[in-house]
Amino acid sequence: MNDLRSIPAVDQLLQEQSALDWVETFGRPLTLQAIRDILDEVRTEYSVGSPVPEREILLERVQTRLAGWTTPTLRGVINASGVILHTNLGRAPLSPSALKAIEEISDGYSNLEYDLDRGRRGSRTIHAEAFLRQITGAEAALVVNNNAAAVLLALTALARRRNVIIARSQLVEIGGGFRVPDVMKQSGARLTEVGTTNRVHLSDYEQALAEHRAALIMRAHRSNFQIVGFTSEPTLDEIAGVAHRANIPVVDDLGSGSLLDTARYGLGHEPMVQESLSAGADLVCFSGDKLLGGPQAGILVGRRDLVDKLKKHALTRAIRADKLCLAALSATLLHYLKDEAEQEVPIWRMISTPLRRIHERADRWRKMLGAGEVVAGQSTVGGGSLPGETLATFLLSLNVSSVNRSLTQLRHADIPVIGRAQEDRLLLDPRTVLPEQDGQLLETLKAIVKGE
Repeated sequence: MNDLRSIPAVDQLLQEQSALDWVETFGRPLTLQAIRDILDEVRTEYSVGSPVPEREILLERVQTRLAGWTTPTLRGVINASGVILHTNLGRAPLSPSALKAIEEISDGYSNLEYDLDRGRRGSRTIHAEAFLRQITGAEAALVVNNNAAAVLLALTALARRRNVIIARSQLVEIGGGFRVPDVMKQSGARLTEVGTTNRVHLSDYEQALAEHRAALIMRAHRSNFQIVGFTSEPTLDEIAGVAHRANIPVVDDLGSGSLLDTARYGLGHEPMVQESLSAGADLVCFSGDKLLGGPQAGILVGRRDLVDKLKKHALTRAIRADKLCLAALSATLLHYLKDEAEQEVPIWRMISTPLRRIHERADRWRKMLGAGEVVAGQSTVGGGSLPGETLATFLLSLNVSSVNRSLTQLRHADIPVIGRAQEDRLLLDPRTVLPEQDGQLLETLKAIVKGE
């Protein structure tokens, strides 16, 4: 076809069976728009010397356009990278109970802000609070949409236009360019730095309190890097002692924050929320989607008078958690209350999986593929937790002609697979692959092995 007059009319293409199928699938308006766009593009191409495509090619282009418009950009992937809390891959997968809770709350109405006992408007801030109080021992709790928001709220509500004392060694930057000094500035609090990058003394805090009228002392956990060598820093209970003698609170930003002792699993010790409260922190901020293993959330626990002040602040409405988050978080917290987090929360199941089981799974993959070898390797926790810490694991190693091409093929599979490379080998870690994903993973890998 090389005559402009041979380009079919819109109505003609709409009568094709494939177009009728698209109308059923995508709706008439979207199908009509795709046909018009493709025909306009063909006319433009013809005007610069390109031939008119055959009708079948036109229909294929329309189908591709419709698929591009209607395919969600947010997709599920198989994480075979060995990074348990992979920030780029959405961090913590939810437990079946958390998913069920979301479904039950989302498919109808709920008592999100309705008091069933009194029959009148209630408050969403009560949801998950009782569980958090019982688990951590805090007087009160509040859930917002992420930990950055939790820190911003605490500083805005408690220290706006006032001084906040923090060690220079804790002026950190985490993922996405989030810097503690910047969020402090955004809150309206005035930053008062003490100590040096590598050494901070208790006397630095005492001197700052003597020289400045401070609203609070803040401690920020270095969750994504370590300072080693000639270093020193007061403990949290020592800092709390100085703050309380000055009659000001201590806010402890744990970043990740764990409710279980990571040292039990051969890892370094990540600060626990309960420990911070016991050490004297008046308010502790931590994440819901990191070591807690729940949905994205920022959680604040601590003194009732401080939490009540946060609940009443105008900023709280702008950063509040929605019903889906509260439902999933409550279900996740219930696992901790029932002492079943290690079995039911996916990230803790990954962390606690015995090494022999990982080896058995990697070897099963090898046998089913008929290719590769099982090699020793390391998994990491990730997600701004336990910097430098790794877990021994076993990997399926595949020799491929082009690692980059294989990684690209994995990413473009029906369910994308994220692996990692080492020299000329493609590596896949069973630790971070959910059990129900094995079948799909192996089907994808078979196609790659067959193409070698």
